[in-house]
Amino acid sequence: MTISAPQEPAQTEETPSRPPQAERTALVVLGLCFALSVLGRGLGESFTVFLKPISDSFGWDRAGVVSIYSLTALAGGLAAPLIGRLFDHSGPRAVYALGLLLLGSAFTAAAHAQALWQFQLSIGLCVGTGIALIGNVPNSILLGRWFGARLSTAMAVIYSGTGAGVLLLLPGSQLLIDSIGWRSAYQSFGAAAFLLLVPLALLPWRLFAAGAPHITRPVTDELADDAWTLSRALRHHAFWALFATFFFTAIGMYAIAPQVVAYLIDAGFAPLQAATAWGFSGVVLLFGMLGVSALDGLIGRRPSVLFSYAVSIAGILMLWALQFWPNVVLLGGFVICFGSMIGSRGPLLSATAMKIFRGKRLGTIYGTITIGSGLGSALGSWSGGVIHDLTHGYDAVILLALISVVIGMIPFLVVPALRR
Repeated sequence: MTISAPQEPAQTEETPSRPPQAERTALVVLGLCFALSVLGRGLGESFTVFLKPISDSFGWDRAGVVSIYSLTALAGGLAAPLIGRLFDHSGPRAVYALGLLLLGSAFTAAAHAQALWQFQLSIGLCVGTGIALIGNVPNSILLGRWFGARLSTAMAVIYSGTGAGVLLLLPGSQLLIDSIGWRSAYQSFGAAAFLLLVPLALLPWRLFAAGAPHITRPVTDELADDAWTLSRALRHHAFWALFATFFFTAIGMYAIAPQVVAYLIDAGFAPLQAATAWGFSGVVLLFGMLGVSALDGLIGRRPSVLFSYAVSIAGILMLWALQFWPNVVLLGGFVICFGSMIGSRGPLLSATAMKIFRGKRLGTIYGTITIGSGLGSALGSWSGGVIHDLTHGYDAVILLALISVVIGMIPFLVVPALRR
């Protein structure tokens, strides 16, 4: 049934007034996506706390252990277009349930793992795919059906869930490891994921998947719902500009992220202090996400994105200085600058992609773009581990991160579709 308002001006992306029931449902969907984002990102980043205990248990070098984290990112990135297609075909219930089932199985298997390949399969490939199944690709598509022109703000809330996950699960993981050991901690993660399948299955998914009936999409010759296909998107410069931004930025961020806790411990901080400090990045990430999204409305997308890159660069430089001057001032500056911006560009990039490529095949196209993030995260984290082992230090790792972040911002300086 179409809702019309004949005496009102034509709508753009959504009407200025929203029925109370639709407003409440939209907020419920937003809360659900936020909770799934907290769970997924928190479980993924918890590996930064497990890195040293696992390495100490088996005597593996840093590159070998970090390869597990690299595979997590790689699996999530490569699975993204398939997840987008599955969402388009089967809807959110199947996608999210499969994600929780995979996470529960993977963590349960990891609790009994004895060889590196077993960790690479469970924590690497399976957890990476599971996180992607409850992560940004399905969340972005689902929220796009409820928030229309306000999608970038909604996505900022969802991306801030990644920070909440880091804040809750990093210190929590360290406490679990200290009290029951890393194997039992993984067993607990698996049990929690299985238990969450029950309430997830009882939600009104048909209502959630339908979207808000009063959000309409203007159809033009260039951007008609059926105009964009994956093959056509692959021939458009905006696709590859967004892909490159995701790719190089992820290299820069994840060359550092998996080793932050270990780096801080090597710099002289206590393990719980290091885990808590990096976990606190979850708090500042919330403000970073919302702050950059607010700037988007005030000064425009391109200046907001470039500002976020400048703050990230400042954070990387502070991290480099910490190995020479380990103090709480520099530590706080690094956490605030690097932590608040580590995903702050995500909502704006997601909203940009969905505005350009909107249509029936959006899930497949957006999922394919985010392969860049997965590949960059995998390459960055693996390269960071290898470089650390070769150089027995962090200077070259930090230099790689700095160069990659600078390259990641270049598309917003030179590509017409991203400069507007």
